Amino acid sequence: MTRSGVNLAGLIGSRICHDLISPIGAITNGLELLEITGTVQGPEMELISDSVGSAGARIRFFRIAYGAPSDQPMGRTEVSGLLDDLNQNARVKAWWQPVDPVPRTETRLALLALQCCETAMPLGGNVTLSEAAGRWTITGTADKLSVDPALWEALSNPAALGQITPAQVQFALLPAAAADAGRRITVETSETRVILQF
Repeated sequence: MTRSGVNLAGLIGSRICHDLISPIGAITNGLELLEITGTVQGPEMELISDSVGSAGARIRFFRIAYGAPSDQPMGRTEVSGLLDDLNQNARVKAWWQPVDPVPRTETRLALLALQCCETAMPLGGNVTLSEAAGRWTITGTADKLSVDPALWEALSNPAALGQITPAQVQFALLPAAAADAGRRITVETSETRVILQF
């Protein structure tokens, strides 16, 4: 994927997420009003509220991971809060380690790496996202991993990437976005752990 292709994909992602977040926010506000007035109560209300909350968190995640990159700093509270919201209904739990603000471009790479790890954990697991001296380490652990060797090889060797599905798009975007940021992805895998560094 060319640099212009990565930028165009980011702009498209930003536009879609921008257009979706407003109606999701409006639904959330409407649900809060219904809860305050007591108009609707019970398990149905809880199910709708949980679903809308999950959708909102997912869109915020996609806006960073698939949106246009920038040097705008993102604080620990914002990113870890987003991951906490996602963790509530996720089989794969993610933990954000950086304490200091991180440029949005680097946060984007970390979240794309998180999505790569999720594909290897069909039964659930944990992913830790950490950074030290400008070097990122994304570590996924699970009792049992399902690693597609061709997909994971493509992270460090993009030329090896073959046909992918929409659910695997992060394996194409991560190395391209990393290259645009002047970084290279390295990968280690074992039976219970995957490590991505850049």
